[in-house]
Amino acid sequence: MADLVHRTMIATLSSSIMDTKKFRHDHSDILAHIHALRMLVKLGIASNAAAIAKQIITISSTIKLHLAVEDKVVYPAFAASKDPAMAATGARFQSEMGEISADYMAFAGAWNTSDKIASAPEQFREQANRIFKALFERTQRENEELYPALATL
Repeated sequence: MADLVHRTMIATLSSSIMDTKKFRHDHSDILAHIHALRMLVKLGIASNAAAIAKQIITISSTIKLHLAVEDKVVYPAFAASKDPAMAATGARFQSEMGEISADYMAFAGAWNTSDKIASAPEQFREQANRIFKALFERTQRENEELYPALATL
């Protein structure tokens, strides 16, 4: 079922690539999850470890789907551009995202259970701050640079 939803979403987005609302909505959703995680951390990592782990699993699903759609739709649109600057922009964003994605997936794998989080709360806090700052900055750059450029293709 999830595969059918994924393929349907890609087909829909491919047919209306200029409309970046779905991508921006994903960003809002991701940022809302990050905010919720920050609030749980402020209330106490150890005492909220189960809720934090659940949020990490939830946000990971959103991020994975968002990245898959970008890989199937957004970056190929840039690569197909006859404008070398546009093609380079897409390649740069894709390359940068590969590193951020790998860092996030490693983080999510390391901190996906309450036991892992509760056993090393300060290490979790340090890594969470670093990775969520990177995700926040990336979503801002995509909203301000990548998606406006995409809309011109």
